[in-house]
Amino acid sequence: MPLPDLPTTLADWLARCERLHPKEIDMTLARARLVRERLGLDFTMPVIAVAGTNGKGSTCAMLEAIALQAGYRVGLYSKPHLVHFEERCRVNGQMVEAASLLPHFEAVEAARGQTSLTYFEFTTLAIFRLLAQTPLDLVILEVGMGGRLDAVNAFDADCAIITSIDIDHAEYLGPDRETIAIEKAGIMRAGRPVIVSDPMAPQSLSDQAREKGADLWLFGRDFNFSGDKQQWSWAGRHKRFNAMAYPALRGANQLLNAAGVLAAFEALRDRLPISAQAVRSGFALVELPGRFQVVAGQPTLVLDVAHNPHAVATLAQNLDQMGFFPRTHAVFGAMADKDIAAILTRMAPLVDDWHFTDLPVPRAAPAQKLAMMYGSLVLKGPGPVTLAAHARPREALVAALDAADPADRIVVFGSFLTVGGVLQDGLPRLTGKHSA
Repeated sequence: MPLPDLPTTLADWLARCERLHPKEIDMTLARARLVRERLGLDFTMPVIAVAGTNGKGSTCAMLEAIALQAGYRVGLYSKPHLVHFEERCRVNGQMVEAASLLPHFEAVEAARGQTSLTYFEFTTLAIFRLLAQTPLDLVILEVGMGGRLDAVNAFDADCAIITSIDIDHAEYLGPDRETIAIEKAGIMRAGRPVIVSDPMAPQSLSDQAREKGADLWLFGRDFNFSGDKQQWSWAGRHKRFNAMAYPALRGANQLLNAAGVLAAFEALRDRLPISAQAVRSGFALVELPGRFQVVAGQPTLVLDVAHNPHAVATLAQNLDQMGFFPRTHAVFGAMADKDIAAILTRMAPLVDDWHFTDLPVPRAAPAQKLAMMYGSLVLKGPGPVTLAAHARPREALVAALDAADPADRIVVFGSFLTVGGVLQDGLPRLTGKHSA
């Protein structure tokens, strides 16, 4: 039975969590550790924690897909969600139902007492309690911002993966890659493997691993890959996988993420052995909405949650490799604290028509401000450029569809709220104005 005067739906619990703490971001492990201890919460199965600036979601999805193909029972915690909060918790490849989360929200509420948890801390603890009480063989935890003070770091991982290091959330994590790497390195543990799939890893990562006594696996030293246009191969410390098909996730950076995934499974081979067939099937079947997701139609639609300069540079590279489109229409919305000037500058040479959108949170940059910023930068597009501002992502997409010819492409990118906003009612009907 629910405790008296407490929410009875997930939506109401989430609304309550948003009001509990005076700050949206308040970085410390003290609160999460205290409530975790009161809950007696721990994982008895192997845990892989995944941190990094970009590539975390793809890495988690590939870990999950391969482990499922190997026959393991798998729990996954990832964030943020695109449309439904329940996307943040998957069990055996399926999003959990809202009702199954309610007892765990109640348990966290009962345990916290007078401790004021942030939305992120409260929801993380509730989901972790569900995963800890589910019979699983592997739990995969995606770290949020940073690592050292992220609520996920209140738990010890058996293996850590650090995907990439670049500048984002500089006001919280630091102004350069070396400093940010120290924050990411907070998830390392003594005597346990840490996989670094960034091919140009900051020196501070190696320094932190040495200080903490972690077993450091570096890309290019402890594992690597090679390939041609048809297939690729991977080599680790003691194991190889040869002549593999490319992962189903698109993009030039996915082999780096895949290489880190295979290194993690090699590091945990005594506890989680996997076969070559599980690797091949997992890479072939992996799915992750919103990461260079190409939706065939007229016009072609590309969805990507690239929201910092490093991720946008990868998006631009991937778009360049798609082939010819007469015009590219962009739907873009982002948080005001992002390096918007760098993002616009990187994408400008590819975009003919910009559709800027408001987003439903105070941190977001207004669409009109985005348009003004683009104008102030004096950027050049492929040809004459048009700018428009919209109140919602879906409205921006409808306007782009109305302006696009069937042979064009539309790129929806930026915040998760931008991509999630166009997916709110499912994938749109992709019919350009001159389509049959």
